Amino acid sequence: MDSNRILEHPILEFDEGESVAFTFDGQELVGKSGDTIASALHAAGVRVLGHHFKSARPRGFYCAIGNCSSCLMIVNGVPNVRVCVEPLEAGMVVRSQNDKGVLP
Repeated sequence: MDSNRILEHPILEFDEGESVAFTFDGQELVGKSGDTIASALHAAGVRVLGHHFKSARPRGFYCAIGNCSSCLMIVNGVPNVRVCVEPLEAGMVVRSQNDKGVLP
């Protein structure tokens, strides 16, 4: 599962965090403490986070700074969460968002 993580880097150091369990579209996954939701999904091999509501084109982890809105997902029932900047927490329920999202 962690084969998509950078484990060694010539300049940066990475602390391996504790395992954090969460659910994505009904599938149990495990990330690491310190991950954003998007980075945990990427490490688990998930590349498509949803589809655009008009064109149905796949959306994914793009800017990683919260500007592009390509990573909008439903987190714990709340739509339009920018998962590239949202910290991962144990027990989160993350779902793909394929529409504009309606607040509960």
